[in-house]
Amino acid sequence: MELIRGEHNLRPRHCGCVATIGNFDGVHRGHQAVIGQLLDEAGRRGLPPTLITFEPLPHEFFMGVKSPARLTALRERLQQFAGLGVERVVILRFDARLAAVEADEFVQRLLVDKLGVKAVIVGDDFRFGKDRAGDFGSLARAGERLGFEVLRQNTFALDDKRVSSTRIREALATGDLDRVQELLGRPYTISGRVRHGDKRGRTIGFPTANLALPKGTPAIGGVFAIEASSAEGARARGVANVGTRPTVDGRIPLLEVHLFEFSGNLYGHHLCVELKRKIRDERRFDSLEQLKRQIRHDADLAEAMLSRQA
Repeated sequence: MELIRGEHNLRPRHCGCVATIGNFDGVHRGHQAVIGQLLDEAGRRGLPPTLITFEPLPHEFFMGVKSPARLTALRERLQQFAGLGVERVVILRFDARLAAVEADEFVQRLLVDKLGVKAVIVGDDFRFGKDRAGDFGSLARAGERLGFEVLRQNTFALDDKRVSSTRIREALATGDLDRVQELLGRPYTISGRVRHGDKRGRTIGFPTANLALPKGTPAIGGVFAIEASSAEGARARGVANVGTRPTVDGRIPLLEVHLFEFSGNLYGHHLCVELKRKIRDERRFDSLEQLKRQIRHDADLAEAMLSRQA
C-alpha cells in the first residue's frame, strides 16, 4: 500500500483513481463495506482505489480534549486499510488551513487537479469544506460539471441500526467486548510501541509492558484478560490495565500489560494487545500491598477466563 502524506506529495502519476473520503476511525464493518465498494468500483474501471483520510481527525481539531475517544491509532488504521486491499492512502493534515478551504476549492484542487478522480464514494451524511458547507448533493453537482461520478455509500446495519464508531464507543464503555467484536468484524485491539515506564510493576512481582493509548480520553478502561502478539510473531496471554493507575497517582492513561510465562525485553517493540474479557473497573487501593494482592487475583481470573476460551 502506498502512503501519501499531504497534498503536496501527490504527483502526476497519482492522477486517475476512484476515491472515498472519511475518518474511518475503528475501520468497523460499515467502513469495511465502503472500502469493499471502493475496491469493486475501482476494479470495474481499472483504476487504483484511493482512500483519503485525516490526521488529526476533524472532530479532534475542533473539539480538542472534549472530542469523542479515538478507537484506533493512525498506525492501526493504516494496517487495517492495507489488510483490506486499499492501494493508496492520502493523509491530509487537518489544521486551520484545511478547515478554511471552501468546498468548491477542495473539489477542484484535490479531487480534480491532483487526483483526477473518475468516481467518488461517500454517504448521504457526508459534509466537507469550510463550515461543512459541502454535502452529497453539492458534490454530485460538482461531479456532473467537472466530469466525475458520485456514488452513494452503501449503509451497513446490524439489528436495523447503522454500524457506527459511536455504537462501538458505547459498547466499549460498558465492557461489552462481544458486541464490539460484532460491530468491528474482528476483536478489539490496542497496538503500540512498548515504552519505558516507572518500572514499579517489577517491585511488586508483576513486570509490565507499557503502551501509549490513542490521543485523548481512552475509549475503554479497566482490567482485562488479554492476548498479545509482537510484530515478530511471538504470542502470549496475560492481564492488562487500561487507565491512569490511581493507586500511584498516575495522570496519563496507559495500557499496562503483564504477560504470563514470558521473559525477554520488549522495549521498542510493537505489540498488538487483544482485549478478550473485562475483569473489573480500575480503582484506587490504599497501599501497594493491596494492589499486589488484587493483581494476583486479577491474573488468576484472567488465566481461568483464557483457559475456558482455548
